[in-house]
Amino acid sequence: METDKASQRVASWIAQYAPMHDAPDELLDPDGCPRAHWIQFLESLAAFGEVGLEQRFAAAGRRIDDMGISYRVHGETKERSWPLGRLPLLIPESEWRDIATGVAQRAELLDQILHDVYGEARLVAEGALPATAITGSPDFIRPMCGVAPPGGRWLRFYAADIGRGPDGAWRVLGDRAQAPSGAGYALENRMILSRALPSLYRDMNVERLAPFFREFRASISGAAQRVDPRICLLTPGPWSETYSEQVNLARYLGLTLVEGEDLVMSDGKLHVRTIAGFKRADAIWRRVDADWCDPLEQNAASRLGVAGMFEAIRRGAVVVANMPGAGLIESRALMSFLPELSQRLLGESLKLPNVATWWCGRESERDQIVEALSDYAISGAFSDRLPGFGERRETLGHALSSEERVRLIDAINQRGVDYVAQEPVN
Repeated sequence: METDKASQRVASWIAQYAPMHDAPDELLDPDGCPRAHWIQFLESLAAFGEVGLEQRFAAAGRRIDDMGISYRVHGETKERSWPLGRLPLLIPESEWRDIATGVAQRAELLDQILHDVYGEARLVAEGALPATAITGSPDFIRPMCGVAPPGGRWLRFYAADIGRGPDGAWRVLGDRAQAPSGAGYALENRMILSRALPSLYRDMNVERLAPFFREFRASISGAAQRVDPRICLLTPGPWSETYSEQVNLARYLGLTLVEGEDLVMSDGKLHVRTIAGFKRADAIWRRVDADWCDPLEQNAASRLGVAGMFEAIRRGAVVVANMPGAGLIESRALMSFLPELSQRLLGESLKLPNVATWWCGRESERDQIVEALSDYAISGAFSDRLPGFGERRETLGHALSSEERVRLIDAINQRGVDYVAQEPVN
C-alpha cells in the first residue's frame, strides 16, 4: 500500500515538473522519461510521505540555525540563513568519474602554468603565451616571480564552475584558485541532509566527501615537513561573505582560525598569538585575496594580512594554500590558451574543456570576432565573473544597438588585449 502511494507521489511530481526546453534537462531524458538514477532517488524520497518529508526538512532547517550556517551577499551588512537545497544534483558514478578526472587534469595543467609563469617563463619566451595576457591581470603578483613554492605546488585547493553545454557535455565556465569558497557549504549541506534522510544516502551509495578533506589536509601537513604542524586558516574576519563557512571548515579540519592581527613575522617565520604565547604557523590556508595578504609588498592599506608573509614564503618558512599569485589562472584571457597549453605541457587534450573563448589580443581572432560580433558574448579579458551570470546584457553581441555595436568594435580595435569573446551561455 505504501509502495503504491509512493509511486503515485512520484508520478504527481513528474506531472507537475516543467522542463526548460532551451537547456539540457537533468531529470528527464529526450523522450520525457525520468532518468534511471532519478527514479530511485524520487521513489526513496516519496517513501517518507509528505508529512514525514516536511518534518525531516524542518528539523534540517533548525540544525542550520543551530550550526550558525549563513552567508552575506556582497554589499549587505545582514547575514542570511543558508538556504537548504532539498533536491541535490544527481550525477551517475561513471559521469562523475569523468568530471573528477577532467578537474584533476585541469588542476595539474594550471599548476604547471603557474610554475612556468612565475619561474622560467618559457611559455612567454617561446611565444606560447603572450606576456600581456599575464601581466595585464590584476592577479599577477610580481613579488612572487622566482619564488619556489614551499612544498612544491602553487595549487593545493582548486575549484571549477561547470555546466552543461547544449549538447549535454560538461564545460568549465570558470577556474577558481584565488580563495575558492563553497566546499564548506557542500560539506555542511551533506551533513545535514544525510542526517535528515539517512536511509536514502545509504541506499544510493552516495560518494563520500570526507576523503577529499582528509587528503587536502594531509597535503598541506606533508608539505610543512614538520611533526604535527600548526595549520592556520586565514580569514578576512566576520565581515567576509563566507565567514561561517570558514569557521566550520576550521573546526571540521582541526585548523587554527586566525585573522591578520593574530599573526606576526619574527626571525623569518610566521607566528600566531595563542594564550600560551607565540607559536610558529607552519602552514596557511588563505581565504584572503593575495593583494591583501602582505601590506609591505602589495596593498599597503590592508589590515587583513600580515606584514612579512611574502618574505616568509620566499624563505620557505611557511606553506601557503594557494600561493599568492595563483589567482592569475582565473582570468578569461588565459582560458583561451588552455587547449593549446594542455597539448604542449601534458601532451593531451583537455578532458573537461572550457567554454569556447577567444582573446581579442590576437589579431586574427580579433578580426574574426568583430566580423561576427552577434555570435559572441564580449567581456573583460581579466574578469573572473562567470559567463552568463551577472554580465551586462549589452555584452551580448546580438543584443547591441547599432550605436553600441560601433562603440564596442572601436574599443576592441583600440584595446583588444582587454577583451575576450565567448560562446553565449544561458
